[in-house]
Parts: sequence; structure tokens; C-alpha cells
Amino acid sequence: MTADARPGWIARLAQAWPGRKDAAALPVRDQVQITPQRNTSLAFFDRPLLAVTIGLLALGLVMVYSASIALPDNPKFANYAPTYFLVRQSLFIGIGFVVGLITLQVPVSAWERWAPWLFVFSLATLVIVLVPFIGKGVNGARRWIPLGVMSFQPSELAKLAIAMYAASYMVRKMDVKENFMQAVWPMAVALAVVGLLLLAEPDMGAFMVIAMIALGILFLGGVNGRMFALGVGVLVGAFVLMIALSPWRAQRIFAYLDPWNPAYAQGKAYQLTHSLIAFGRGEIFGQGLGSSVEKLHYLPEAHTDFLLAVIGEELGFVGVCAVIIAFFWLTRRIFVIGRQAVALDRVFAGLMVQGIGIWMGGQAFINMGVNLGVLPTKGLTLPLLSYGGSAILMNMVAMAIVLRVDIESRAMMRGGKG
Repeated sequence: MTADARPGWIARLAQAWPGRKDAAALPVRDQVQITPQRNTSLAFFDRPLLAVTIGLLALGLVMVYSASIALPDNPKFANYAPTYFLVRQSLFIGIGFVVGLITLQVPVSAWERWAPWLFVFSLATLVIVLVPFIGKGVNGARRWIPLGVMSFQPSELAKLAIAMYAASYMVRKMDVKENFMQAVWPMAVALAVVGLLLLAEPDMGAFMVIAMIALGILFLGGVNGRMFALGVGVLVGAFVLMIALSPWRAQRIFAYLDPWNPAYAQGKAYQLTHSLIAFGRGEIFGQGLGSSVEKLHYLPEAHTDFLLAVIGEELGFVGVCAVIIAFFWLTRRIFVIGRQAVALDRVFAGLMVQGIGIWMGGQAFINMGVNLGVLPTKGLTLPLLSYGGSAILMNMVAMAIVLRVDIESRAMMRGGKG
């Protein structure tokens, strides 16, 4: 095949790696038999993606320490050292790094085979967490399974499992994706089961993220637009119905709409009002690292759900903008890697990676929106930044899988040579 006759996607892929002298001579897929498991070199990977991920983890570690250093003054945490959450967050990152390195060695083809079983395993953990004397309850929610060193939150595993399962499902159902009953209905049942288990904890925030991942992959996988719109409509209707039938969820919505109302300011809107005060105090350049006042027992969950408010107060508008830009770049880069995989006819890998992009970007958007008062309060952490063992672990595993997909794609464009 001559250079002039090469397909258009070869040129697009050549543009994706500017500066490579051999970019114009990329191989055509149907002329090369690729075995990523044997021909993949871990020396070629997306270094900027890794750098941004490490940067967010490092910033999160510093801000978790800053947000939690005064917690021992609270009788609830009287037995904790000022460095308690710093040490544990460092431990979580260390565990995540080791598990991420192990994950990086696993070929994407293995994840494609394991995807349905991983989804079943995640469902089993969602059931186990509801079993008395096994699941750990905090503030009326039963979401954690104690594992000694850390407590594991099954909903974090379910986010990755649904990305893999939905991608695998779309690959298997590619030939019937125009038929609603055959293409969408089984996936809708699986999503409904996950939703019922999560709402029993309750964890509506995690269900919203999982629903976004599943619907996003269905849409990117080529499901008919009318069927996609119908699915979105059903989910929105379900969320509205849950809010209407749950007085405490309805109170949260009213508090979100009018947070400064005296009836809500000391109740359902307490976190939101103090979060807004923190952003107001931060102004442009912030009060300085460690100088937050709201973290001194005014803003609940400052080191987890409302870490962005502490960043806003201490690092100001500039710090918040830097975090937003970092997540925007990270999400965009993940989607680029996913599109490149699809262009190389690796549909499962591409859809899975784009599902991870929806997870990271969507959850970050929701958390930021909650902190800024744009969205109603939900118990969702900021990926890679907030304190939390299972969240950090699964975030790092997900990013390792993205890097693996990118490594295999680069190997394919080098003709399968490591």
C-alpha cells in the first residue's frame, strides 16, 4: 500500500504524536498481527498524563493534611494525632501505587475477558456491605467493609466494574445495537440492580456517577439516539421520584435552593453555607496554606467531600482554577486515549477508557458543583484529591488501566514492536 493510499485514520494518528519521525510510516492494522501481551514496552507511555495524576495526588495529600490537622481538637477525634489523616492518606497512596503497578502489567484483553465476572463480584460486595455485622455504618449510611488497614467501599469498585462491563456489553451487542429489547434492556436491568443496592446503603451520589458511566458508554458505543434519550428520561424520572418520595432528600433540594434561609442554614444547608463562606474568604490568592478558618470545626467533612472549599479558602480563586484546569485536561486526555484505541479497532479498550474519563470528569464536576453551590449536596469525594482509602485505590487502578491502553496503542502504531 502506498503512502497516498493510506486510510485517513493513519494521518490522524500521526498527528496525535507530533515530532515522531516515523509517524508518517505507521503500519496498517490489517497487515500486522499484533500481540500486545508480548510486544508491548512499558517504556512508552503518556508522561504528561502520569505527571498530572501525580500532581493531583500530591496536592491532595498536602490539602488533606491542612484540612485535618485541627481535627484532634474535636472530642470525636480526641485520640487522633494531628498527622493521623496525613499518614493514612500516604498509606493509601502507597498501596494504590503498588496495586497500580501490578495493574499496569495486565493486558487489556484480560480485562475484557474478566469484565462480566468483575461486575458480578462488585454486585456481591454491594450485597455483603448490607449484611449486619459485616458492613460498617457511619452517619446512618452502611457503605464500608472493614479490612483492617482500611475500610473498602464497594461502590468505588462498582464504578470501574460498570465501565468495563458496559464496554464489554457494547462490543458483544454491536450487531443488535439498533434493537431496544436486545441492546438496551439487559443493560438497564443490570443498572437497576446496582441502583437498588446503592440506594439501600444509601448512596445516591455513587449511583448517579455509575448511571452516567453506563449511559455514556452506551451513547459512545453507538446506541440509537432515541433509545439513549429514552434511557436518560427514565433515569431522570427515577431520580425525581426518589426525591419526591423521600422527605429528607426533598429537604436537601429546598436547602440547596435557599441555603441562607434560617430554617436551613443551621440544618441541611450548614455545609453549603460554610463552604461558600470559605470560597468568599479565599478571594483571588487565598489566605495562605494552612490558614483556613472554616476547617476549624465549622465546615464538616472538610478533608473529604468539601476539600475544594479548603483549597478555595487557602489558595484562592487561582488555586481552584488550577484544580479545574487540571481535571479538564486530565479528562480530555483520557478521552483522546480512548478515541485512539477505537481508531485502532480496539473498541472495548476505547469505550472502557472513555467510561473512566466520564467517571473522573463527571464525579469531579459534581463535587465541584456541590462545593460551589451549583448542585445539591451529595456525598461524593473529589477524585485523586479527597481523603479516602478505597477511592484513592480505585482511582489509581483506573489511571493505571488508562496508561496500559495508551501503552498498547503506541505499541500497535510502532508495528507491535516493544
